[in-house]
Amino acid sequence: MTIFTTPETWPFASALALLVGLSVVEGLGLLMANSPSTILDSLIPDSIDGPDGPLGWLHVGKVPILVLLILFLTGFAICGYAVQAIAVALTSLPLPSWLAMVPAIFTGVSTVRGIGALLARILPGDETSAVSELSLIGRVAVVIQGTATEMMAAQAKVRDANGATHYVMVVPDLQDQVFAEGTTILLVKKVGVRYRCIANPHPELL
Repeated sequence: MTIFTTPETWPFASALALLVGLSVVEGLGLLMANSPSTILDSLIPDSIDGPDGPLGWLHVGKVPILVLLILFLTGFAICGYAVQAIAVALTSLPLPSWLAMVPAIFTGVSTVRGIGALLARILPGDETSAVSELSLIGRVAVVIQGTATEMMAAQAKVRDANGATHYVMVVPDLQDQVFAEGTTILLVKKVGVRYRCIANPHPELL
């Protein structure tokens, strides 16, 4: 019996299996132009806490939820197997799974916090400056992924006054409106991590 098949490593084997499953689902979603990442991100509440709260501390709203989950599972699994390997090398016996999970969970959260901070800077996302965020209101955007409905956000692309491109999550400001991919919209307000939008009243502005 190896360290990869011992019963004490089942939480970490499960994490690896889930990691592979998520990668497959995401790949299939991208092929069908309906990424699970967009669906999960649309479920983020508008009342998400600030950067000092638990969700903000873990970069929720700045990095796709699926990416954060993959980071956690990767750190959790690697640390778990490493802990069990060290335990076997020192004592010839693995630790109880619950005990090995303690440092693994800490490492998973640390991975989300550390690598998530790097990804939050390099991945397309909302501008972190409050002034820049508000400056996008009143600008025309284009829905580039998903369909924006009252219950589901979509991703849109918008340029600021300096020509820099921003990728934002949008939902209709008016009930019963639906904005499919390729639709031009006008950003009218920001609520939480999302922008509310209406149909572009002046197509010539794009």
